[in-house]
Amino acid sequence: MNKIIFSAVDSSNLKQVKKIIQDTKTDKLKIIPKFGLQFFYSKNGRKFLENYKSEFFLDIKASDIPQTITSALNSLKDLKRIKYITVMASVGLKGLKDFQKQAKKINNSIIVCGVTILTSLDNKSLREIGYKDKVEKLVLKQAGIIKKAGLKGIVASANEAKMIKKKYKNLFIVTPGIRLPGDRSHDQSRINTPKSAFKAGASAIVLGRSIINSKNIKRNVKRLIDHLN
Repeated sequence: MNKIIFSAVDSSNLKQVKKIIQDTKTDKLKIIPKFGLQFFYSKNGRKFLENYKSEFFLDIKASDIPQTITSALNSLKDLKRIKYITVMASVGLKGLKDFQKQAKKINNSIIVCGVTILTSLDNKSLREIGYKDKVEKLVLKQAGIIKKAGLKGIVASANEAKMIKKKYKNLFIVTPGIRLPGDRSHDQSRINTPKSAFKAGASAIVLGRSIINSKNIKRNVKRLIDHLN
């Protein structure tokens, strides 16, 4: 039960969202819904989260100047059950510090997670947008800023989890880009299986399409449980 699974609720259809939440419930694993921009931006998304009674992960990946992201965070203070929230490490040290400070004011139990290099990017992609360093070096550099800013969490691929765990033992490491064995990678470049991610040092993993892209979500949850066992 110590393994945390974030189920990526990637849909703007409220009926489908409710089904994902219901069908991923199990007493065998701690599965927490992660709501991203697709649902949060949808007509009924914001309203649904206002009244949601269980803890959830709000994956907004805040990215702007410090004043803007802290003001945006303040606008979420009515969402009482937010347990985890994301901000891009690329906002810089001041942005991360301000975001963390504002989160504490809203709810002292919120775990702010700094997002490093997205799992859809690889070294080639980074070169295309002007970065000279490789993924691992950039992620470790960003991990240092995240730690210095006082954040408790970090989002990085399982490929980098081991080196983050070695250097920053107390960071809560969330690893997206997770697929069950045999599933397609889709638009992800740095993917891992749930078992390999936890072995690498992940505190929690994010599973989306491997679970929710099916008419039988419960069967996929069972696949996950069997895989981890």
